[in-house]
Amino acid sequence: MSENVNPSVTTTDAGIPAPSDEFSLTVGPGGPVVLHDSYVVQKMQQFNRERVPERVVHAKGSGAHGYFEVTADVTWFTKANFLGEIGRRTEMFARFSTVAGEQGYPDTVRDPRGFALKFYTADGNFDMVGNNTPVFFMRDPSKFQDFIRSQKRLPDSGLRSNDMQWDYWTLSPESTHQVMILMSDRGTPRSLRTMNGYSSHTYSTINAAGERFWVKWHFKTEQGADNFADDEAKAMAAKDPDYHRRDLRDAIQSGNLPSWRLEMQVMPFADAAGYRFNPFDLTKIWPHEDYPPVTVGRMVLDRNPGNYFAEVEQSSFSPANMVPGIGLSPDKMLLGRVFSYHDTHLHRIGTNYQQLPINASKVPVHSYSKDGSMAYRHSGDQPVYAPNSYGGPQADPIAGADLTWWIDSGELGRYAYEAHAEDDDVTQPGTLYRDVMDDVARDHLIANIIGHASDGVSADVRRRVVEYWQAVDTDLGARIKVGLGVA
Repeated sequence: MSENVNPSVTTTDAGIPAPSDEFSLTVGPGGPVVLHDSYVVQKMQQFNRERVPERVVHAKGSGAHGYFEVTADVTWFTKANFLGEIGRRTEMFARFSTVAGEQGYPDTVRDPRGFALKFYTADGNFDMVGNNTPVFFMRDPSKFQDFIRSQKRLPDSGLRSNDMQWDYWTLSPESTHQVMILMSDRGTPRSLRTMNGYSSHTYSTINAAGERFWVKWHFKTEQGADNFADDEAKAMAAKDPDYHRRDLRDAIQSGNLPSWRLEMQVMPFADAAGYRFNPFDLTKIWPHEDYPPVTVGRMVLDRNPGNYFAEVEQSSFSPANMVPGIGLSPDKMLLGRVFSYHDTHLHRIGTNYQQLPINASKVPVHSYSKDGSMAYRHSGDQPVYAPNSYGGPQADPIAGADLTWWIDSGELGRYAYEAHAEDDDVTQPGTLYRDVMDDVARDHLIANIIGHASDGVSADVRRRVVEYWQAVDTDLGARIKVGLGVA
């Protein structure tokens, strides 16, 4: 904070000059504080309510403002306006976060990292709600709540439990790919600036000619990917629990602006049906040899928040916020999140959270939503219903068209994804272990798994941990079996 030699006069929240910053109104020097000291009462009331509910996931976060610039012609696969012209810049805001930890948790704990981006486009806000990993722990939203609870705290003791985590993971084999990434050094990034970001989900796009595609988004750090080893991450957690937040802020303040290169994988729409595994399965990547990444643009963060609560804590992202040219896919987790994110913001911040400056569109909003707690924007004498004959806004079936796909009609039921030729939960993690990791990375992975699964994990669950990794690779399973002392 900078020194102010000419401070302004303290006021009440109504802008009225305050009588004192130090002394309550009392009956004589030693008498009681009176109830009609409205300024002191107001300070107490506001203080008692200054915390909004903590995010149930991604509670501790850091953020910054910046811009996105298009560097290549991508109009061949999308008509999205903010991607439509080389050199076009779009204002944006980014929030990075841990997943399981609460507000005061150390930044460098082993955890996936949220990578949420808000683009203030000329067609309204586009939100990319991703992670620093290209896959996730599950493929069906019905399991999400159970997964998050398994990463949180026990109901009786309020303590974290590695046994609870491994119990869930080993009973959910689709988690293997993500758990392998989490237990590698990628689970402890050295800084927010040195980690990649991914949509993880598959999205759809459409170009001006009406051709449709499936896409994945990859934000590659231009600082160079870098991670802590386990002992380094733990040492930093004790030394500076806010290390990632401080590092990001200091870098921007010193002019060392962090940047990421956006690459996208593009799959022709018709390829999905016959692809060798289900391309909408969130637990799998698309191999780059099948769909090489296409350079799109560059994201640069160049301004720190001026008010952490107003800009970072109250920033809210939703995958339902998609602009023309970009749409959803049959990814079940993505479809579940379209409901979940907006719903949790309504609970956490309030009915009109999208009217807050950090969340508000930079273009005019013409909506029939009205009133509710903390409503600020309103339509004046405009109609509050549609259709109407008094000049109220009308939907545009062309500009606002939803991207759709054909499905075969079937009986309503609860289904796994339709099987593809190479659908399984162990091939990709096995490839990651054998062909992508080097010897040092494999050694760190095994040491991290053994250390984590040795800490309060029951004998029965430890046996399942060995089986879980043996299914991926026999050598990996054998080394973990020895390390855990499983007979």
